[in-house]
Amino acid sequence: MAIYTTLAKKDAIKLVDEFALGELVSVTGIKNGTVNTHYLLETKRGRFFAKIDEIKGELEVKQELDLLFYLKKQGFPCLQPIKSKTGRHYVEFNGKILTISRYLEGAELGVESLTATHLTALGNALANLHLIGRGYKKGIDNRFGFNRIVMTYREARRQLPPHLKHIIRVLDDEFSYLENYLDNNLPKGIIHGDLFPDNVKFKGTRLVGVLDFEAACRGKLIYDLATAVNALCFVDGRYRIDRFEALISGYESLRPLSLPEWDSFPNELRFSALRFTVTRIKDFFLRKVDENQRVYKDFKEFYERLLILRREKTGGMEDILLAMATGYDYRKYQKSKPSK
Repeated sequence: MAIYTTLAKKDAIKLVDEFALGELVSVTGIKNGTVNTHYLLETKRGRFFAKIDEIKGELEVKQELDLLFYLKKQGFPCLQPIKSKTGRHYVEFNGKILTISRYLEGAELGVESLTATHLTALGNALANLHLIGRGYKKGIDNRFGFNRIVMTYREARRQLPPHLKHIIRVLDDEFSYLENYLDNNLPKGIIHGDLFPDNVKFKGTRLVGVLDFEAACRGKLIYDLATAVNALCFVDGRYRIDRFEALISGYESLRPLSLPEWDSFPNELRFSALRFTVTRIKDFFLRKVDENQRVYKDFKEFYERLLILRREKTGGMEDILLAMATGYDYRKYQKSKPSK
């Protein structure tokens, strides 16, 4: 969460007064991530998390807040924005929208530190989100659907340096493939869209919070799970079957996947890897920020996953595909066998 917008101490003092948070003790920028600006505000009443939206306008922020209120009411472990003295849950700051939530205590674990127990809890939480989301009837635009990513790629492609031409050829081919083979007739609902290790917090093995609903929208549920697999099950250059099985077992304990979802899983993994490759390319090459503000998330991390998913590079995909085929065939058998 890079520091694109400066929050001076005098501004922080005004903010904590506007939100009735008590006397300010300290304000600290949080410098990991790429999209928005975040600060930790410590007052004599506790610690608080300030988010300055660098991309979304007021309407989009209000949609995100409305979803968070709904999820919290249903018992989902997400942040709860605080009301200001005027009764609003956000304020304008330097032409941008700023929100404040109570800081969520807990540990953000690196992907290598996530155990099978952690992964099962994350799979369970994602399925819970998808089930709870059935009751949320308001629409949220999917900024990262296939057609949007095509547009983003076309914009970025024109400005990429010549030394990336071999990568451009692969991405061109992948878009052509997915345009023909992605299945859009799959279960849809509220998705998180960004379930990475730095967006969740644990106390021991207990999941205490899911953060960053920046990418949340209405989309394919299997895409959300595929993104979690790409983010949580890839370690040291390989997909790990033990991590995949732990994540899936947690998910299916609440929401078993349908046959079409199992069938589409490999292509959704490919699209997820493609989406993060493209958006990271855009953030690095096209986003106009001062160089000392830039936070570099290497697009090649997901490009490497894409090559493995395309079977152009080894990296544990064979075990994952076998597990998917086994899951699919097992359910096909269960569905077709005569009832007793």
